[in-house]
Amino acid sequence: MLNITEVFCSIQGESTYAGLPCIFIRLAGCNLRCNYCDTTYSYESDINLSHAEIITKIKDYEPVKLVEITGGEPLLQNEVYELFELLNENGYSTLLETNGSISLNNVPDYVVKIVDVKCPGSGEEKSFLLENLEYIHQEKDEIKFVLTDNFDYNWAKDFVFKYKLNDYKILFSPVSDKIDPKDLAKWILDDKLNVRMQLQLHKIIWDKDKRGV
Repeated sequence: MLNITEVFCSIQGESTYAGLPCIFIRLAGCNLRCNYCDTTYSYESDINLSHAEIITKIKDYEPVKLVEITGGEPLLQNEVYELFELLNENGYSTLLETNGSISLNNVPDYVVKIVDVKCPGSGEEKSFLLENLEYIHQEKDEIKFVLTDNFDYNWAKDFVFKYKLNDYKILFSPVSDKIDPKDLAKWILDDKLNVRMQLQLHKIIWDKDKRGV
């Protein structure tokens, strides 16, 4: 059984997969408390589903075959590894959104890892597990920095240079209502960074506080 917050199909709003129809499986529970968290409702849930029930639910959204497992923090539940296997066996492409604080060692190679490195503005900047850099594939996986201000931006830029991540898939995302996207765009262009700026597309399409989108 997995403790679930919600299962829904929407337009992928983030990562290099932004704009594609995607099924979201949001697991409950998180070990971090970021200052800007927009999914605090996922901290606790009384919904528990078996793996078979989850597969049945997502089949309702066929022919969509892109799935993101998110949270909360999905890797807190060991049962998620069986879900990875079942999704793969059923022909789904799987994205994993994870906060970077838990080892990625056992995540299968067929899962695309979108790994968050928490900046100081999150209040959780010491949470990232550096050994996870060993398990992030340069051409397949993605590393995300959520930024609250120019200090976060420079911190993230220094992190990228320090750990030689220039040729990885790097995402810089501004926190809604904290950074003007035009400012972030200017910083990236001025510094000639090889990063992808991303806005949360779902918050542009729908109300920023709307759930299930």
